[in-house]
Amino acid sequence: MGSCLTARSDAERPVAAAEGLLRWFDTRERDVPWRDERDPYRIWVAEVMAQQTRMETVGPYYRRFIERFPTPAALASASLDEVLKLWEGLGYYARARHLHSAAGEIVERHGGRLPESVEELRALSGIGPYTAGAVASIAFGIAEPAVDGNARRVLSRLFDLDDPAAAALADAARSLLAGAPSRPAAINQAIMDLGGAVCTPRDPLCPRCPIVASCLARARRTVALRPARKPRKPTPVRRAASAILWRGDEFLLVRRPPTGLLGGLWDLPGTEPVEAPDPPDGRVLGEALSRRFGVQAQAGPAVATVRHAFSHFRLVLDVLLFEWEGGEPSWEHGSKWASPDLATELALPTYLRTVLPPR
Repeated sequence: MGSCLTARSDAERPVAAAEGLLRWFDTRERDVPWRDERDPYRIWVAEVMAQQTRMETVGPYYRRFIERFPTPAALASASLDEVLKLWEGLGYYARARHLHSAAGEIVERHGGRLPESVEELRALSGIGPYTAGAVASIAFGIAEPAVDGNARRVLSRLFDLDDPAAAALADAARSLLAGAPSRPAAINQAIMDLGGAVCTPRDPLCPRCPIVASCLARARRTVALRPARKPRKPTPVRRAASAILWRGDEFLLVRRPPTGLLGGLWDLPGTEPVEAPDPPDGRVLGEALSRRFGVQAQAGPAVATVRHAFSHFRLVLDVLLFEWEGGEPSWEHGSKWASPDLATELALPTYLRTVLPPR
């Protein structure tokens, strides 16, 4: 069937699809707090928060974040601790660290205003092709693609692309943007919305799709194959142990390294997650406290086992009580003795909140 398609129909497809997307988008109602936002800074924050996070989860975080940090200057002048605390529970904390760093760059290089060019946006910390395209199109009306996971699926099906590279997806998106040159923001948002609401990974709602007549994968009956799915690897389980190490009325917290998993958050001292069948015991954890953190302590009972799913592994964390016996913490990324009240003010992994009751 696809072989019968003419060159003219191929040329007309992006225009027809763009028109269908806009008609659908203009009648679509979504409770998105920033849908009509025009402030480039707020658009940037919203787009970063919405990556890899459900929209209904983002809303309260977005409102609190903008209330506390209404401008790049306000964000840049805040401490990383304060930024991470407001982000607590939203996950993928590198996003918060990059926002904080980029805000400082915006103040220093651009007078406190987001730059308008795609190249200058891309030069800011943490801004990749998707974020740059989203901000450039929505805030500044620039016809730049913004291809997230939903858009990748829509474009792969619309143009029947098996396993397209980023450049091929960007070209496909540009052809749709060219079909509606005056409304790049609406086109980019419509593509992403369509992927989330209609052109879903499994059981797509093709009869309800506003561009079904233009969809090559639908015509060729390859919708279920586009884009090609990579085999999912089993999720490993890793075990670790952490200590609630008391010294009087305070317990020890250590800051995680600035990059990597939960970077910059405060955490209990303990062992690193490893793929092991059995949990580390009190002796192993005590040795880790001495070797890694420079303190000596007496092991007490286990108080909890916490399970938490990260994007690439599942953590089983055994939490044990310890009593300090000597030594001052020597942890290169920072440490502090904290009261239970102070701990509530610091940014911690959310899964620890259930195991840190007042003493």
